[in-house]
Amino acid sequence: MKGSVRDLGCPDRCVAAAEVLVSGGEVAAEAIVRELADELSPVRWMDAVPVLQRIGDAAFDCLVQGLLDASTATAKDRVGLAFTRLGAGFLDRYVTAMSHTSALVRCQALVGIRLCEGAVVSTVSDLLPLLGDSDPEVAQQAQDTLAIRGKEIEAGLVPLLQQIRREGPGRQRARALTVLAALGGETVLPAQDVAAIERLVRVKLPDDRPTALWACWNHWIAVPSGDQAGIISILGLTDPRPVTFALGNDIVDSDGHDDEPGSHGRFARVFVTPELDGWTFVLGAWCDPCDAERSEDVLRLCTRLSARYGHAEAYYYGAQGDGSAWLVTEHGKVLRRYSETGDGEDHVLTLGDPLPFEQERREELGLHPVWDAALESEDDSDAWQWAAFELAPQIAQHLGTSPLHIGSETTSRGVGVIALTPYGVAHGVPTGAYRV
Repeated sequence: MKGSVRDLGCPDRCVAAAEVLVSGGEVAAEAIVRELADELSPVRWMDAVPVLQRIGDAAFDCLVQGLLDASTATAKDRVGLAFTRLGAGFLDRYVTAMSHTSALVRCQALVGIRLCEGAVVSTVSDLLPLLGDSDPEVAQQAQDTLAIRGKEIEAGLVPLLQQIRREGPGRQRARALTVLAALGGETVLPAQDVAAIERLVRVKLPDDRPTALWACWNHWIAVPSGDQAGIISILGLTDPRPVTFALGNDIVDSDGHDDEPGSHGRFARVFVTPELDGWTFVLGAWCDPCDAERSEDVLRLCTRLSARYGHAEAYYYGAQGDGSAWLVTEHGKVLRRYSETGDGEDHVLTLGDPLPFEQERREELGLHPVWDAALESEDDSDAWQWAAFELAPQIAQHLGTSPLHIGSETTSRGVGVIALTPYGVAHGVPTGAYRV
């Protein structure tokens, strides 16, 4: 039997091996699960799952036992990957497993349900009690499953969650609030919950200290002024609401991940900081100086800001090696715009002469301070591109300061706010649960 199991990973023998194993029933399922629990085995979960599906309930039971018997984290992961991907044909078995005495089995059953599209419709009454599970990881998995898959039945699920918020059980209430926020945002939260959140923000604000503002994709406008109200007015922002640094950063980071087709969610809100060492920052994807949809408007707005405050900058920096862009304006004129993100159209955004900092960095790389096609080899161009990918935060620091590098020692005056952009007014804002 072991030879047949190993053959599942061999393209020229896998079909014949599968037939042998399916006919072997429970004995074969046990052999497959033992193989999956072997960290050194070449057999992968995707090789094993089709056979386990065909064996049926006996295979499900063997996988449950395999989870319980696995002696290492890697073994648990390998068996768990197969267990959670058996599919909708095992939905009833997953529901039963959610009441297993083992927290690990309950957890993995929840993942299996989450991976079955449409499963929440028929399992919601079984999922809700697990929001109050005694094991935090199980409760978290229940929360994630309802938040991710709950959109499928939002109209029916929201009233149930609202009822839990009003009437309990108490152990389910906190996670019910998080799921509600993820599904419908503030519009579906009970009024008393909205009021409680606003009170919590007010309580935290007096002791709130600046913290580095990082996201997966960082976009910001920087103005050397503490005139938060004036900056908000020039940018055309509305409905400013006080937030802590953690909440402001969490909202714009979450919005930046909104990639639903046709959605403008990532442009809906910005975080406008209090005055920090003499600067005000506006953060959010709406501030992107190199986005195809936003670049010209950001240039226009920065030009207006600089006409009033003498200077304004806009930046993009991808924290995962996704490149940099910078825009520098002064007294109503553009000094420089440059983008290096790996996009073949980056060059069309270039305006103005290289900044002194750019020239210095090029000289450090042994390049001519100003790019010249006649003097630049392909290797030179590559060297500059790789260097420029990381340059936005350095330029920001050189010209003033950066929201990526502020900290508790930064002098702060005023209160930060989340404000709606024209996109947010027109299209609404994404839903989500955030840190306060």
